[in-house]
Amino acid sequence: MFALHLESGFFYLRRNNARRRRFLNLFLLLDVNKIMRKIFITILLLSIAIVSVKAQSSGDTVMILPFENTSNKAEFNWVGESIADALTDLLKVPSLNVVSNDERKIIQQKLHVPLTILPSLATSLKLAREGKATLLIGGKYNIVPAQGDIAATVSVTAKIIRVNEGRFLSEEFPDGRRITRDIILNDALQNLQTIQGQVAYQILYQRDKALPFSQNQFVESANKVPARAFEAYIKGLLTPESENQTRENFFKNAIRIYAEDEKTKGGIYTNASLELGYFYLNQRKFAEAVDYFSRIPLESPQYPEAAFYTSLIQWQQKNYEQALAVLRPLAESLKLTSVYNTLGAIAVQASIADKKNKGKSDELLKEGLGFLKTASESAPDESNVRFNYGFALFLSGNFKESAEQIRPAIAFNPRDGEAYFLLAKALETFKDQTAADIDNQARQNLTAENKYAILEKEWQSSRSINAINTRVQQPPRKDFVSVVLIKKQATPTAAPVSETESLLVQARTLYKNGNDDEAMTVLRKILSSEPMSAEAYLLLGNIHLRRGDLDQAVSSLKTALFWDNRLINAHVGLGKIYLQRGDCLQAKNYTSSALAVDAENQDALGLQRQVERCSK
Repeated sequence: MFALHLESGFFYLRRNNARRRRFLNLFLLLDVNKIMRKIFITILLLSIAIVSVKAQSSGDTVMILPFENTSNKAEFNWVGESIADALTDLLKVPSLNVVSNDERKIIQQKLHVPLTILPSLATSLKLAREGKATLLIGGKYNIVPAQGDIAATVSVTAKIIRVNEGRFLSEEFPDGRRITRDIILNDALQNLQTIQGQVAYQILYQRDKALPFSQNQFVESANKVPARAFEAYIKGLLTPESENQTRENFFKNAIRIYAEDEKTKGGIYTNASLELGYFYLNQRKFAEAVDYFSRIPLESPQYPEAAFYTSLIQWQQKNYEQALAVLRPLAESLKLTSVYNTLGAIAVQASIADKKNKGKSDELLKEGLGFLKTASESAPDESNVRFNYGFALFLSGNFKESAEQIRPAIAFNPRDGEAYFLLAKALETFKDQTAADIDNQARQNLTAENKYAILEKEWQSSRSINAINTRVQQPPRKDFVSVVLIKKQATPTAAPVSETESLLVQARTLYKNGNDDEAMTVLRKILSSEPMSAEAYLLLGNIHLRRGDLDQAVSSLKTALFWDNRLINAHVGLGKIYLQRGDCLQAKNYTSSALAVDAENQDALGLQRQVERCSK
């Protein structure tokens, strides 16, 4: 295992001084005293840990701006947005966070920077700082249109700016020189996606010469959409919503070309399908919207977004069962207040609609209460959430708690007649003296269409309030999308499944089935070719921990964190080991670092409870 740690350390140190590696290799060939060798290795690993801390502290967040069209040909404006869209996906690699295009546009709107113009450098840096970005990618491109047999060509220039320093990124060479250079690429316009893959690779390579991906992997990942389909999709995005027919046709053409192309024959162009779904939703053509939303496959990153709005359409059409079936799977994965509130509201409405089947109705009401309670706890200032939760509590007969929830809803909207009505009836059940005054407020605010009389008549005759509905406000797409995107983990997009990944899958299976010896053999094979594999070290650490080899487990888990500090299981594993050893301070430190990665992780929270009792 020492050799494995050394090899990973050498790989990292090689980036700064190749001669140091040669010196260390020669040292290890010497027949030195074993104790001295272990001392040397310990010092080396401590040095690597220090370098690791520095490397982790320099983790970057990148924002990409649309590139500037310098050709003065407006018909090619779509290229700039296309480059930004592609780089946003391609730059999602470990150690680099990416501000998505949607998030960037939200920031522009927040700072009142028009989306239709390219911001100046000063404004761009302001946008980047608002988005907590440390790197800013921008650039320009020039198009030479086709002439006779000569295809149209594109020349792309990309620049990388360090936001905090306000200067261009420079590269450090082995001889100590630092050079700033633009990324300049030329090719036929039909090869735009290839250029985008090359630009992404060059950006990452300038930032980190030890980049573990090849340029070909980025190019392959970039060319996932047929060129003509991609062009039609981008043009659809850039077409103003006022030009409905043109916008619709671009997206339909993109879908058709994608399905007909030999490379993607019969496939679904999910981005274009999603946009068409929104197009028809905004036109209130609900059947067409559901049709295109439902084309998004479950494994697609766009599925949660499409499913959420499909469920809203089904709810509006009173198809409660279908709405719940679509939305339920999203609750746990997204953990969004809007999702919990919508699910709760739909379940309560379904309960009211299914009164003939009391068992099912009660079950739906109970489900709705659970979702609405979660929504209320996460967003106590949302008036619709408060109203829905209070309404559900009222229907369940919990009138006192219902009143506690409805009062804040009235504070948010003092003219909410339905809220006054519910509160008045709840107060009447436990003979509160203010019930009559509240009822009078309900009467004054429910004059439209004789609403108070209708509600009162139903209440007096059957003690029911079916004329009141739960409330769900369709969130603007930008609000929903931005939260979903923030919750996504950045993952490498450049490579198809490699041999290393296949071996990791094998090792995971062997570990899960308790075949530790076979798993360790596979893991050693991985580390011989991929000494930076954080997950391989994590699995090794877990195996040692299961065997009770705590020193070996600590060494492997720390190495795993050296290569990927976001591995929460490694933080938790180390915390458990130090807790077992009675080292409360170290256990507390690793608990804090685990919660910094994911504050809602149950293993980390369980460890926190144990650590709190450690020193008592």
